[in-house]
Parts: sequence; structure tokens; C-alpha cells
Amino acid sequence: MEKSPRTRLNIVLLYANKQKITNPLSFDTLSLSKGGEGRVSRYHIEDSTTFKTKALYWANQFNTACFLDSNGYADPYSAFDVLIAAGARHELTANSGCALEQLHQFLKHHPHTFIPGYFSYDLKNEIEPLQSKNKDGLQFPDLYFFVPKHLITIIGQEVKIDSEEPDIIWNVINEIKLPHDLGIHFTGKVRSRFTYHEYKENFDKLKEHIRRGDIYEINFCQEFFADHAKINPVNAFRELNSISPTPFANFFKNGYQYIISATPERFLSKRGNKLISQPIKGTAKRSADRVADDLAKHQLRHDPKELSENVMIVDLVRNDLAKSAQKGSVQVEELFGIYSFKQVHQMISTVVCQVADHLSATAIIRNTFPMGSMTGAPKISAMELIEKHERTKRGIYSGSVGYFSANGDFDFNVIIRTLLYDAETSYLSFQVGSAITFNADAEQEYVECILKAQAIIQLLS
Repeated sequence: MEKSPRTRLNIVLLYANKQKITNPLSFDTLSLSKGGEGRVSRYHIEDSTTFKTKALYWANQFNTACFLDSNGYADPYSAFDVLIAAGARHELTANSGCALEQLHQFLKHHPHTFIPGYFSYDLKNEIEPLQSKNKDGLQFPDLYFFVPKHLITIIGQEVKIDSEEPDIIWNVINEIKLPHDLGIHFTGKVRSRFTYHEYKENFDKLKEHIRRGDIYEINFCQEFFADHAKINPVNAFRELNSISPTPFANFFKNGYQYIISATPERFLSKRGNKLISQPIKGTAKRSADRVADDLAKHQLRHDPKELSENVMIVDLVRNDLAKSAQKGSVQVEELFGIYSFKQVHQMISTVVCQVADHLSATAIIRNTFPMGSMTGAPKISAMELIEKHERTKRGIYSGSVGYFSANGDFDFNVIIRTLLYDAETSYLSFQVGSAITFNADAEQEYVECILKAQAIIQLLS
């Protein structure tokens, strides 16, 4: 028998754990490889903002680059303030079919090595009997990872450069003259795949599936796009990161393809023997008025609809983590936490477990991907309906950018609040969505979508 939202909430509350965790940031976990001594140099900086900005432009000179910025939002599981990987010694490009097995072999071939990259949402098709046939204007590969030539880590006022010539890298970055022209120079016309009428029509059909009991929650998304678009990707990231600084912001470049992200959400992290997932469900607009802003937070924390959405996904994440967990180790470390960002307040829960023995990193990813916050529940039924009612292949959107570290840890975000751009085809895209439940209202959910897109809309205006 399907559990009611209230029953699920009571069950989840039984697992809630208020334990406080301290995990000071450390350079020790982030190196190109174990035993890489002799290639590592450390430096002191007075102005971390200027240095990281110069490092961003330096990294953008390479064909392949990954720039991860926490924007000062340290949490118990943070490993750095800024991390930059540039240049590719080895790389893996794969599409859904046997991509995760190829990644497993790639990781085995490069053991004890720092490896960043991304997963596309459409890897679902090799995990479950699903398909993706909707329009794909971007054509990004479903999976891409690389062994970098250079790795830079910033923690506080200290910089670690892991490279064959770290002193040269240090000098080159410091000598970079930042451009006076910070314009993104966007040209193109942004359009939506849905009119509001079309959105509501599909919304109502999905509500009917909920009433019938086929699903009890679904994340329904829509694409905004521009053909024949031009943009300065690195300046766009700087501006987006200024408009909406978030804990898992990233700039990822693979040839002509760019991921420009202001995502606030962690998908999955491994720290030692512990797995951590932090799904987001629940959004409220920020206000410049202190009283109104505090009221928005209070209302979010006590909104029955938002609480119901959050607990449904927490329940799903608990089930996903259980596939990789030591028996009885899955816990809800924080339930309904309210976190404030520049644009919005978000309701974030934290679910953890101890990893079962002898489980590979790719097996853990397979057991949990795609993240429940971007699908709904039950997961497979929700993904089938997503494919039927959405009009765009999600691709990188709803996927994940992150890294596998040399010591066996990993950390991956959820790609939302993200601009995707192919400079060769001049196609630009961003998607937004919201959770539909039994009590959801079409107009309110549509407004929530526009709120989530606000930072990118502002960027392109």
C-alpha cells in the first residue's frame, strides 16, 4: 500500500539525526595523484577574489577546463573554496549504453588520480529500460571525464598548484591582465518550448497521473533556448556568479561546449566511508525588506506543500542510498533545513549512510542516478512521464558536474540554474522545472519556474 505524505514524514522523522559535524577544509584530499610530491607548490595570496578570477581566464585558454567555486558557502563536507582543473592528459567521452562501465575502466586505468567531469541525465537509459527521443539542440556527450594537466586548489588565502611546472603557472596567472570589457555580448532571441497554455495542459495531464496513483510527485521541466546565439562564456560565468553566487557554481569547457552554472544543490558526495546527498525541494523568493524576507523563510519552513515535496524526495533518496549502504546506516542528518542564497531561500535536507564494503564509485553512482530531486517518485514511472510530456532532451540539465579525487572520495552537484552553450553551433539553452504533487497549482508552479530562471534571464537581458 502506498504511504501517505504524512506517514512518510513520520517515518523520515524517525531517522532524523541532529549530529553536528566538523570537517575543516584540507589540501590533503585534493591532488592530481597520490604520491605526486615534487610537483606541488603552495603559495600565499592576499586577494583571493582577484587570483581566482585571473585563474578562471587562465583556465579558459585551454581546450578543456573545469572551474568549481563554492563562493564562501562552506559546509561540513566542503573540500575547497575554489578548484581549477585545466588541460587534458587523458579523456573519456561516452554516450548512454555502456558509458558507466567505460568510466569504471577509465578510473581503474588511472588509479589514485584526480578526475573531473560530468554525467548527463540521459545516462538513465543504461541504468533503467528508458529512452530519450526529445529534441536535442546541444548534442553534448552523455558522459565526459578527463585527467587534467594542471590542478589548482584555493582554501582561504592559500593556493596549491599541482603541475609539472607549478612556479610557471603561478607567475603566468599573476601576470594576467583582467579585461576591462566584462560584457557577455549576448545576441539572439530567447524562446520557450511551452506557452503557458501548453505548460498548463501538460501539467493537468500529469496531475491526472497523480490522482490515478501512477506517481505521487514529478519534476516537470521546460527549456528556454536561442538559435544563432552568441555569448562570451567566461564573462557570462563571472556575471552569473555575481548575480547568483551558490555553493556548487561551475564553469566547464570542453572544446566549443560550455556549462555555465549557478547551482546550489549537491547530488552526492563521498567522504571516507560516508555518502552524503542533499536534495533541494522548496523555494521562496528573497526580499530586500528584512521583515518580509524572514517571513518568506518562515512560510517556506511551514508550508505543507513544500514539506510534503521535500519529504517525498528524502524518502526516495533514502531508498537510493540504501542500495549502496551498510545495513541500517541510512540516516536523515538534517530535515527541512532552510538555506538563503542571493536570489532565493531553499529547503535542503541531508541524507547520509556508510558505504558497503568493496563497492566501486561507479556502482554507487549507478545506484543513485539520476537524482530523485530531478525526477520524482516512483522514479522510473516519473522518468517515463518526463520523456512523454517534456519537449527537450535534458542532457546536461538534471545531470551532474564534479570530480573523483585521488584518495577515492568524490563530489558531484546537480545541474540546475545553468546556462548551456555550444559556440560552434551557436545554440544556447537553459531549463527550469518544479515539483508537481497532488496539491500543486499550475500557475504557482509556472511562477516558481520563472523565479528559478530569474538569474539567467537577468544575465541575458
